Amino acid sequence: MKPTRVLDLCANVALAAVVAWIATNVAYSSFPPISVFSGASLLPVAALEVVLAFVIRSRVENRGIGPGPGQLHPITAARAVALAKASVQVGSLVGGIWLGFLIWLLPQRPELRAAASDTPGAVVGLIAGLVLVAAALWLEYCCRAPIDPPDEAATS
Repeated sequence: MKPTRVLDLCANVALAAVVAWIATNVAYSSFPPISVFSGASLLPVAALEVVLAFVIRSRVENRGIGPGPGQLHPITAARAVALAKASVQVGSLVGGIWLGFLIWLLPQRPELRAAASDTPGAVVGLIAGLVLVAAALWLEYCCRAPIDPPDEAATS
């Protein structure tokens, strides 16, 4: 499995932002009010992934991965990588959606009171998406197999 590419994440953000901008342009009047809590919904997942990343990193550094008691099973590490891969995609897409929504909202703020009240929720949503991406990339990084030190060359 290869590390997540930044270019793929940027493409996700750009595509989601364009689609969200178009959808907002067409149907903003039918949207419900956006609260700050709706934008923050990804933050607990990001926090969980950061904690999981530190636990896995500790086990990897201490060679505590294996099938034995008290060790982190390799399948659990693989599942954590799968979670990180999925979360990085979700975070980039959701962040892009909030970005597109925010790009539409900002010019409308002086004219529409609803746009001004929806802006904080969109900003929090964008930040939450970016935080989830960062947490997922950190988890993915922490799940890498350790690099074995090179054999010591014989000295004469």
